[in-house]
Amino acid sequence: MKIAVFLPNWIGDAVMATPALRAIRRHYPMAEIIAVVRPYASDVLLGLDLVDRMLLHEPKGQTAERAGWRFAWALRREQFDLAILFPNSLRSGWLAWLSAAKRRVGFDRDGRRWLLTDPLTPKPRTEPHPVIDEYLRLAEHVGCTELTRRMELATLPEDERQLEAFWQRHDPHLPRSGVVCLNPGGAFGSAKHWPTESFGDLARRIADTLKRTVLVLCGPAEQEEAREITRRAGHPSVVALDGVPLSVGLTKGAVKSAELLVSTDSGPRHFAPPFNVPVVTLFGPTHIAWSETFVPQAVHLQLDVDCGPCQQRTCPLGHHRCMRELTVDTVFRHVADQLGRNRAKEHVA
Repeated sequence: MKIAVFLPNWIGDAVMATPALRAIRRHYPMAEIIAVVRPYASDVLLGLDLVDRMLLHEPKGQTAERAGWRFAWALRREQFDLAILFPNSLRSGWLAWLSAAKRRVGFDRDGRRWLLTDPLTPKPRTEPHPVIDEYLRLAEHVGCTELTRRMELATLPEDERQLEAFWQRHDPHLPRSGVVCLNPGGAFGSAKHWPTESFGDLARRIADTLKRTVLVLCGPAEQEEAREITRRAGHPSVVALDGVPLSVGLTKGAVKSAELLVSTDSGPRHFAPPFNVPVVTLFGPTHIAWSETFVPQAVHLQLDVDCGPCQQRTCPLGHHRCMRELTVDTVFRHVADQLGRNRAKEHVA
């Protein structure tokens, strides 16, 4: 049997799909499972045994084999028995239909019902609900019974080596037994961002008061913001993850080795639970329920404002109160509480 799994396009959503992928792997142990995935999201699965191969799909890329009709024909040559569509897009429906997979399972959204053999009734978009549970519904529909919400991630030896090379290049004497990672980024849009000056103040207080090393994470497009946070912090124990080749794998390695992650509602916040790392997430325009993963060591902070959560990429009213009025004092208090609980658990153990 050959199964195609069309993975979500967002990194965080790809992590939230891993419980469903595990259920599919368990239910079809002899099947060849092939992920259809964007290149930047493919690193999420590296080091895991959830899929056997990956077909990289890049609709707007420069590689002809990853887009258009060439990619569609590549899917068709696979002769899939089953295609499971995690994205709700019309594009994924078309690709599954063009692949001629005998069975095509997905949610009936965006006019793609006729492209699916098994169109599942989606929950209304007006009612926020956990995406992780929707992915599990897909797995359940194809017969999977061992369903859990436990997300999975792994790091590669190269990821660990790159992280060590970063520390050695920057300052090998910085304490690394209690690193707090800050993740200020967010590809969704500026509305998710907490002010850079707030991150800088928070980093300084963590380093000064809690005596932790602070590592500011970033992607290739966020390096200057990470450097600005370290400049504003003005503390030798606050450093930005730059100067080495940046990758999803490197970020996974950094989060895995951390004592705590403080993050906006963006992809890397989901790297913490699989590695059993506590996380404090700063929510602004997005509803917590959409990305709820039911992890006990996760703290969600969101202000109750009359205009939100609005689900917009940029603040439609221009004031961005949902994030700007979330104070450093509030976030720091929860960071200190989380770190205190961590140390208390270690003493008990």
